[in-house]
Amino acid sequence: MQAADRLIALSIIGMSLYFMSDAVALPIGWNGETGGPGGGAFPFWLSLIMALAAGGVLVRSFLQDRTQQAFFDHVTLRSVIAVTVAVAVTIALMPYAGSYIAIPLFMFWYLKIYGRHGWVLTGILTLSTPVFLFFFFEVTLKILLPKGWTEPLFIPLYATFF
Repeated sequence: MQAADRLIALSIIGMSLYFMSDAVALPIGWNGETGGPGGGAFPFWLSLIMALAAGGVLVRSFLQDRTQQAFFDHVTLRSVIAVTVAVAVTIALMPYAGSYIAIPLFMFWYLKIYGRHGWVLTGILTLSTPVFLFFFFEVTLKILLPKGWTEPLFIPLYATFF
């Protein structure tokens, strides 16, 4: 188990360093011209956080008791695979259906079907998430998310907020 922890942690650190090196091609600080973060800010800082977290996993793997049992049992592994497939489907849908359709579909699947939560919680989170994402990314940060075939529906909103 420790070998897997170390291998995955080193892989994530490597990917994070690669993402950070690409991100610095764009400004990573506050951009005074646009009044928001530079284009490389989120990739850089999130990659740094990811590298630090993976570094913590790497350090913990050396401090851990070697007799510890396996992390995943069959039920847990099945859950991880189900959520991973759902995330992959969500990402695959984004260029076609857009973020504002794909993400609520994932939220609905995860909360209602997979998590068996009630209709009220599922409805509130599924409907409020795309609204929050629109105002946070598109209006506040001026970062456009993929809209796919729904893009014409956003023209009136763009006219209002831009």
